[in-house]
Amino acid sequence: MTVSPAMQEYLAEAYRLAYYQDGDHYISTSALAEVLNVSAPAVTRMVQRLKSAGYLEHEPYRGISLTPAGEREALMNIRRHRLVERFLVDVMNFGWHQVHDDADELGAVVSDLVVERMAALAGHPQRCPHGEPIPTADGRMPKVEDFALTDADLHHELIISRVTTHDADKLAYLGSLGLKPGTRFTLVERAPFNGPLRLQVGDHIQVIGHELAGALRVCAEAQYELK
Repeated sequence: MTVSPAMQEYLAEAYRLAYYQDGDHYISTSALAEVLNVSAPAVTRMVQRLKSAGYLEHEPYRGISLTPAGEREALMNIRRHRLVERFLVDVMNFGWHQVHDDADELGAVVSDLVVERMAALAGHPQRCPHGEPIPTADGRMPKVEDFALTDADLHHELIISRVTTHDADKLAYLGSLGLKPGTRFTLVERAPFNGPLRLQVGDHIQVIGHELAGALRVCAEAQYELK
């Protein structure tokens, strides 16, 4: 059965949701509808379609989970998307805030051969421009160990691991502050009552609001390298 771009998108988002859950591979259809910004009936129809094709299982009151075939399709879709993003940023010099939607469109139509050439030209990266891990060509997803900046302790040197927003304006603003994956910093002050955070980034102090800080995932230096 040919997997349509819409089916690939559902599988990829289902995998992303399950990937960052601890131990539970089932996700709710409501969570999938929210992240895809579609209606509950639309999700129900696609879930039935994907279940019939053998790409996922649906257990009442527990949710859906990907079958091995569904996981493979999801990983290849995610790999294409994230490698296209790296190519657009690293080779074609687009901003990291400009590439998410275009990578969705290009990733749905380019061949695996073209994607692997993009990977080579981009230096075989392990993370997308936003810090998300890139699945390997043999279908393995590297594991990320990180936590929210809002949970970080004061006065410890950390590295920005991932940025979880796709909002172009937020990404552009974070980029203007130098807050991108791989950036080293120290959290020097956290205002009470969900107030702003002050970060020491090199020789500069950057101030970021609590809500936007929630989009930054951070880790210790030893955790940044993917395995």
